[in-house]
Amino acid sequence: MRIKTGFEITYECPVDTPMLLSLSVHPSRRDVLETPEWLQTNPMVPVRQYLDGFGNICSRVLAPAGRFTLSSDFIVRDSGLVDDYAPEAQQIAVQDLPDEALVYLLGSRYCETDRMSNLAWNLFQQTPPGWARVQAICDYVHNHISFDYQKARPTKSAHDAHEERYGVCRDYAHLAVTLCRCMNIPARYCTGYLGDIGVPLLLPMDFSAWFEVYLGDRWYVFDARNNRPRCARVLIARGRDATDVAIANTFGSALLVDFKVVSELIPETA
Repeated sequence: MRIKTGFEITYECPVDTPMLLSLSVHPSRRDVLETPEWLQTNPMVPVRQYLDGFGNICSRVLAPAGRFTLSSDFIVRDSGLVDDYAPEAQQIAVQDLPDEALVYLLGSRYCETDRMSNLAWNLFQQTPPGWARVQAICDYVHNHISFDYQKARPTKSAHDAHEERYGVCRDYAHLAVTLCRCMNIPARYCTGYLGDIGVPLLLPMDFSAWFEVYLGDRWYVFDARNNRPRCARVLIARGRDATDVAIANTFGSALLVDFKVVSELIPETA
């Protein structure tokens, strides 16, 4: 399948403002690009890119004072296959995990393992370790939180989301990631495009959040918000939580005045 993908984000800056952006398709997914993916700016300014410590493509720009627009418009080719299902995937003992997975067992800005460890063990210690335990965590989070854009806020943590029982996709992901880490399952936060392809269109398109866990000898995708296998995920970035993969860090005042994201199925070419 072919997917038209992209965004247009506009800020109003009172003065020249440095920005650090995570808006490019992840290096592991560059092979799905059918057309070039460029970060465009209006007014045009230099864009410098680098790979961060998590392997994500980051862009640096100096936004000029006034209205400043970031955009991209490209086509992705997707297999149409849904997320892998591997119920036999086993949980690995901490002492046997690869070194690079250990950071995803630790608490982070939005994932307070220290505050949620007792709850996690009370809820999930009787579940079978491995895939079934992660699915039990997804089921719990999916049923515990009600989706509500009006209850979203950038400071909300996993513990906050659990107590308030409202949130958006990042809150579902943060809570599931936290509970997995509490149960000694490495879990990392992901952000990217996930259009309403193959499911009813319910909400305006936005960037989406899901998570990955390390089971057996690889990482698997899970999604506590949707809690069902989905196709057409286009990964942008991975990290410990939303801190590491924020679409924009602005080093000064920058008012968001317009925000559009596109991820929609388009016809095959002749």
